[in-house]
Amino acid sequence: MSLLQISEPGGGDPRRAVHRRAAGIDLGTTNSLIATAIKGEVRTLADADGAHLLPSAVQYGAGGLLAVGAAAKARSAADPGNVIVSAKRALGKSFAELRSGGGFRQYRFDAGKGDAAPAFVTAAGPRDPVEVSAAILRALARRCREETGEELAGAVITVPAYFNDAQRQQTRHAAKLAGIEVLRLLNEPTAAAVAYGLDRGGQGNIIVFDLGGGTFDVSLLSLRKGVFEVLATGGDTALGGDDFDQAVADWLIAQGGVEAVAAADWPALLQVANQARERLGDADQAEVVWRDWRGALDAAQFAEIAAPLVRRTILSCRRVMRDAGVDTGAIGNVLLVGGATRMPLIRQAVAKFFGREPLTDIDPDRVVAMGAGIQAEVLIGNRPTGDFLLLDVNPLSLGIETMGELVEKIIRRNTAIPVAKSQEFTTFKDGQTAMALHVVQGERELVGECRSLARFTLGGIPPMVAGAAKVKVTFQVDADGLLSVSAEEASTGGKAEVQVKPSFGLDSGQIEQMLRDSRDHARDDMLARALGEARLDATRLMDAISGAIKENGEILSAAEKSGIEQALAELRDAMAEHDSARIEELTQRLNHVSEAFAARRMNLTVGAALRGESIDTLSRETE
Repeated sequence: MSLLQISEPGGGDPRRAVHRRAAGIDLGTTNSLIATAIKGEVRTLADADGAHLLPSAVQYGAGGLLAVGAAAKARSAADPGNVIVSAKRALGKSFAELRSGGGFRQYRFDAGKGDAAPAFVTAAGPRDPVEVSAAILRALARRCREETGEELAGAVITVPAYFNDAQRQQTRHAAKLAGIEVLRLLNEPTAAAVAYGLDRGGQGNIIVFDLGGGTFDVSLLSLRKGVFEVLATGGDTALGGDDFDQAVADWLIAQGGVEAVAAADWPALLQVANQARERLGDADQAEVVWRDWRGALDAAQFAEIAAPLVRRTILSCRRVMRDAGVDTGAIGNVLLVGGATRMPLIRQAVAKFFGREPLTDIDPDRVVAMGAGIQAEVLIGNRPTGDFLLLDVNPLSLGIETMGELVEKIIRRNTAIPVAKSQEFTTFKDGQTAMALHVVQGERELVGECRSLARFTLGGIPPMVAGAAKVKVTFQVDADGLLSVSAEEASTGGKAEVQVKPSFGLDSGQIEQMLRDSRDHARDDMLARALGEARLDATRLMDAISGAIKENGEILSAAEKSGIEQALAELRDAMAEHDSARIEELTQRLNHVSEAFAARRMNLTVGAALRGESIDTLSRETE
């Protein structure tokens, strides 16, 4: 059985320890599920009516929470402003994003204060996406208690592979509000691979194509001797079955000749659109009645309406294959996950692109929860850990800003996690006693083109000449994809660190756009980095020589000083241009004309240091 042994608070009598259950939870955009082991077999749990899917809908009234699940969903058309659906898409989003999001037209939002998340305005008062998610998790925990007779103490909760730090943190917070310990956050595609891989004991490369209600993930995994390694991952955080419903709704509006639809009417319209889309899964035509318009939507029309959305899924597949350096001929299996993959046009597009029919042996709605349930069994010791190993990846590169507004990537995109990597940095100016660290995320070479994650400062650096201090910067990403960054100065041991918890998530589609931009601007970025590095080297040399002239200019002849100053002037002029080769050439020229001056200064310094010291004294000091 899936049991966690937890002692009573206060270290009570161990004989009175209570056993509590662990499970896997698929906290979905449209529907949610819970899976746990029953008589040694992981299965999803049904409610009293036999329904395994819990609609991710929550209704609030003047007195507080009214309903969760099917009851709430049934009232969405009659009470659109108070029945919150698709709250998962709102996790980690800013007030501006929620207010402008096409999927939330029927809601009003409260901007929140300070670090508080923006919230849906309901009859019960503001309810943020974390609270809504917690209500869904509580309902699943109650189902587990009713079905098994045991309390749910720990759970593996699945998240889209592209969820960022803020979205993952808010998922954890929702579980905490629901009284559930998070054993691990598991990427949804990986959970599906766990379910299929253990059932089949397969080897080779597989694609997990996960199109749910509100998010899309595609992952390429390698299965070798029980090791699940994610080679590459991609997708779209703002693409799912809901968007296909939206496309059908827009078509219905056009067919009905309606100029605008009131926000309160959107839930009913989307419900009609959803029913039409789902009927096309089993039929070539769906009869539609909306307001005064009556007609039919056939499979060919739907294919035309949905073509741009289908194309977006295939483009993501193409990018993942390119990122991993694998062609479609090397794919052994394609797994379909998520209720939206039941659409025939999706199955046809996937089969055509990969050249093989996808696997659908496990219910696409349940497979993620089942994989999470299996992983929960492993984490609590009820299934041998040697059965398999999960190696997830970091979806976007993580790095730090260096001088010249350049990005030094510490952990590269698609690096297996958990991972920790360190790199040594130094000071730029003489006497520098503090270092400002700027943590960024993205694939571009310039800071301005990447996403800012956090800033912190390491102080207490002993004043030294530029380049003498040694600061070790360590990036650590845990199994849940959460990032910690620390900086430590070698001579004093002084340390500063930060755990990256951005206030808000990425804009819709921003991750995919960041990857697309990095490819489209690869050559420009290479040239920009070369220019930045050339300017940085030139600045260092000019500052050093200008300081040296100010301190020891008297040892230069007039001709020498004139030659150095002319070289300095030419280099300064070149700095305003965008020719890295020209800057490098003039930097070398300045270095050459100042060599004799540098040697003379060195001799002067050494002479001053040796003056008045005996050979015996120097020998003792250097022993």
